[in-house]
Amino acid sequence: MSFSKAQDLLRLARMAAARRTGISLDEVCEEFEVSHRTAQRMTDALEDTFTNVTFEDGPDRRRRWRIADPLLDRLEPRQETTIEALEIAIRTAGEQGRLRHAKALSDLRDGFLARLSPKEALRTEADAEAVLLALGHVTRPGPKVDLVPEVLDAVIEALRGPFRLRIRYGEPDADERIIEPHGLLLGHRSYLVARQPARSDTLLNFRMDRLHSAECLDESFALEAGFSLEAYAARAFGVYQDPAQYGEVVWRFSPEAARRASEFRFHPTQEIEQQKDGSLLVRFTAAGWLEMAWHLYQWGDKVEVVAPEGLRTLVAGHQRSDFDALP
Repeated sequence: MSFSKAQDLLRLARMAAARRTGISLDEVCEEFEVSHRTAQRMTDALEDTFTNVTFEDGPDRRRRWRIADPLLDRLEPRQETTIEALEIAIRTAGEQGRLRHAKALSDLRDGFLARLSPKEALRTEADAEAVLLALGHVTRPGPKVDLVPEVLDAVIEALRGPFRLRIRYGEPDADERIIEPHGLLLGHRSYLVARQPARSDTLLNFRMDRLHSAECLDESFALEAGFSLEAYAARAFGVYQDPAQYGEVVWRFSPEAARRASEFRFHPTQEIEQQKDGSLLVRFTAAGWLEMAWHLYQWGDKVEVVAPEGLRTLVAGHQRSDFDALP
């Protein structure tokens, strides 16, 4: 929302609070010199932004909007996005061991919720939790692709519903398609996990950097029964999934690299085995050989791929011995 539109929204809120009978669409048109359709969008924004907006249809069959509590300092902006951002920051701080920061952020979140009515606090927490369950953070080394803010905002709004999305994918002039988003995997390359009903009920991965447009539709749908983004993400080493590559992965780190490798959590399902010669075996089950190869390159010749054979072939001849340090 632009600064001028935000000013208009606050001005509209003051009018709805100050007028005993509220304000009608015709009055919005006259006051702001806008079309009837724009006035409708403004009253929609009023309802979406503030928690204490009511409306009533009068004898003339015209709807009027008013602020339930006339005290302007009680205009309560909706807090879903604020709570979502704080929850993400809290979890990130906790994962990084910054417990003092996590506690401070938790107190700030609780303060926001305490200012809402019990009904609004419950709804805000529920909406925020829906988004958080649909966001998967996959932290891997390396640069990350920038995402288009407008597209990402539309995706998050759809995940909150959940609502269907209308997207253009692949090329800017591609045909529009309707998808049902289930989750968002954020990493060096981010993917939207979604069904495309017109194609099948199979969950697909859509690269976020290839989403050229996204519009959240007012159409809800049912998530796949038993779907867990955490379990879905664990099938991959990074974020990309290829069912044909899914299987056991075994790496052997040399004695020189064993201690450093033991400090890593390469995958949620990993098991480590210390060998008699001082080397370290790491086992896990996942797909995504290319992303594994990108990571293994950093270890030079201090790691050997025992299995699968396809990954072993992919990294053969690319293990260097002249790196000055381990990851």
